[in-house]
Amino acid sequence: MAYPVERLQRNRQSPQIREFMKEIRLSPEDLIMPLFIHEGRSESVEIPSMPGCYQHSLANIVEEATHIAQLGIPAVILFGIPTHKDNEGSSASDQEGVIQQAIQMIKEQVPELLVIADCCCCEYTDHGHCGPLKDGELDHDATLARYQDIALSYAKAGADIIAPSGMMDGMVQAIRGKLDQDEFTHLPILSYSVKYASAFYGPFRQAGGAGDVFTSDRAHHQMAITQSQEAFREAQLDEDEGADMLMVKPAMSYLDIIHQLKAQQRRPILAYHVSGEYAMIKAAAAAGIVSEADAFEEQLIALKRAGAHKIITYYAKEYAQSYGSKKEQT
Repeated sequence: MAYPVERLQRNRQSPQIREFMKEIRLSPEDLIMPLFIHEGRSESVEIPSMPGCYQHSLANIVEEATHIAQLGIPAVILFGIPTHKDNEGSSASDQEGVIQQAIQMIKEQVPELLVIADCCCCEYTDHGHCGPLKDGELDHDATLARYQDIALSYAKAGADIIAPSGMMDGMVQAIRGKLDQDEFTHLPILSYSVKYASAFYGPFRQAGGAGDVFTSDRAHHQMAITQSQEAFREAQLDEDEGADMLMVKPAMSYLDIIHQLKAQQRRPILAYHVSGEYAMIKAAAAAGIVSEADAFEEQLIALKRAGAHKIITYYAKEYAQSYGSKKEQT
């Protein structure tokens, strides 16, 4: 059946019909807000390359977490910037470290908010790499041991989910074994299973305090942007090692990977809408090229349409605020 009998525009005639016919719905419940917490700060400081995002202090982290929960966002993912850095990233597993303290504070004061703890060393090493160096090269086995210690410290602090992000072979198996050994069998692992060596991480390195020391790349352990079949192998290995959720990072350049993983894997697939993707829209909006709210919504809906179960995005708070305002108007 074709025109003039078939008229698809009938389902687009009014705002009410368009709302009624929506296939994909996006709400704050679909989003996860990343938070940077700086051990040496006494107040929040805006990140220059990421307008609207801040390095927070332990003094105001509960207030920030409370606001996020009130907006209907179900979870945060935490990144720490310590005052002490060394080759091993030793402060990352300090039970009194910045993230360990933040986890305890948030879970005590905002228990309804899920706390995901990013498990890596890059913000804690004095060279900015994801683990200790030996003779100038990443020491893989020593890195796995560090991840075990970090994950256990987060578990003891009360984290709801452990998220290893280093893309080290065997990291899920190592962490799962350590958590189970210490009777944290209930604690889920969200693995950065498919993490590409992307050009879109630059603002994050400034936000995480590694931009001034990291001068190399992570092509040794992150995936090449040319690879797709390898992504499915990485995801399957992490599932076999005990990952409960899988992540694709970055998001927008890898919609095909998210879509195919959704069809192939039995685990929930999350997408990380990364700092460079965020900063580009902010810059374009500031230049009057795009509507900021519309551009972010379009990309976030695209991620849901591709199959993302949840989306980590620096725009979570701003989206949730506008979402609440729209609901009040209707």
